[in-house]
Amino acid sequence: MANKRITKAAVDGANAGEKDAYLWDDRVSGFGLKITPTGSKSYVYQYRMGGRGSKVRRYTIGKHGKFTPDQARKIAEQLAAKVAQGEDPQSLKMQGREEARTLAFDAYCQRFHDEYLRHNWKSTHSEALAALERHAVPELKDKPLTQITKKDIGDVLRPLKAMPATEKNTFATLRKLFNWAVNEGDVEVSPIAGMKAPAGPIERDRVLSDEELKLVWQATFKLGYPYGPYIRSLILTGQRLGETGRVAWSALNRGDGMWTLKGVQTKNGKPHTVPLVGLMLEELDQIAEEQHGKDEAEWPKRGPVFTTTGDKPINGFSKIKARLDKFVDELNQAQDEPIVIDHWTFHDLRRTLATGMQRLDVRFEVTEAILNHVGASKSGVAGVYQRHEWKTEKIAALSAWSAHIAALVSGEGEDDNVVPLRRA
Repeated sequence: MANKRITKAAVDGANAGEKDAYLWDDRVSGFGLKITPTGSKSYVYQYRMGGRGSKVRRYTIGKHGKFTPDQARKIAEQLAAKVAQGEDPQSLKMQGREEARTLAFDAYCQRFHDEYLRHNWKSTHSEALAALERHAVPELKDKPLTQITKKDIGDVLRPLKAMPATEKNTFATLRKLFNWAVNEGDVEVSPIAGMKAPAGPIERDRVLSDEELKLVWQATFKLGYPYGPYIRSLILTGQRLGETGRVAWSALNRGDGMWTLKGVQTKNGKPHTVPLVGLMLEELDQIAEEQHGKDEAEWPKRGPVFTTTGDKPINGFSKIKARLDKFVDELNQAQDEPIVIDHWTFHDLRRTLATGMQRLDVRFEVTEAILNHVGASKSGVAGVYQRHEWKTEKIAALSAWSAHIAALVSGEGEDDNVVPLRRA
């Protein structure tokens, strides 16, 4: 076909032949319309890299209908500018396809987990991946990392403003993902570079009163296994939510009465032991018997302690907290004199135990040892030279705490509060 201005009328009037035919634009050199024997029409840009003697290359812009003649011509002009600068549009197109395949955000999250998080965030790698999949992937989908902007990151974080802890953790995980991508050579600059980290939640000081703790304890029995025993374990041991939820039978030794966590299983990377005494021992005996048909002399050797599937640890804590709150409120309203219960979280149970230890006259260093908390007693010079594990003291403290809980729920401790450890 002869060269002429490619307009809508010209495109509509172009008829199919026995083989591919082309209509070339008389304004932009190399810009054309391809008409196939079936009548399909698409815009192309034809060019050479290196002058007349070099091979002709053809770049498909897209089908007529998806693009108007003017839109396609504008793209052809942009492609011509790249050729003038020595850039090959076809190579750039292939590179873009490769980036879309290997740097798609949703797929890259899994690679980031498998190659980095699993090895470097050993105790929280699954939670970090879950946060990305829950909060970032729905927004960023399969967008290549190279095309993600600060605005995109802002769009991910904006819905999380009402959840400051989640917002802060998601930001930290995204920042690490993009920094890792830079180190891997997959992107030149992180879109998060220069962004201010979210402030995070205001430090909490919520401690449950004895009355509240009693109601929570009683309400857990309405949940049944595995969540009821799980929450009672949080109350009795003061351990972290994830570490307790992931505890496996292989980490528990009934003969020694000890739960052992390796450094890779704890948030701070420090090995940790938790004495299993009093009510906690009874909880585990009951789970072993009811869920596995074992007597107290023989606990299971493998598998998670708290599970709904048999092979995977529990999750969905926010939904369980909502159910628990409902049961607590029902028990509270059924009392002769209901109490006011302010909002609390599962993490507040950890602080409640620490406060209870103080009321029991437990030494501060022992409380920190129970919580596996790196505080003043383990920092600086003290952290270097203090190697005492406080095993005996931890057993005594958790035994006294268990006795306090037992007295509390039976009603025996309502008038006498807490019996200090030295007197007990």
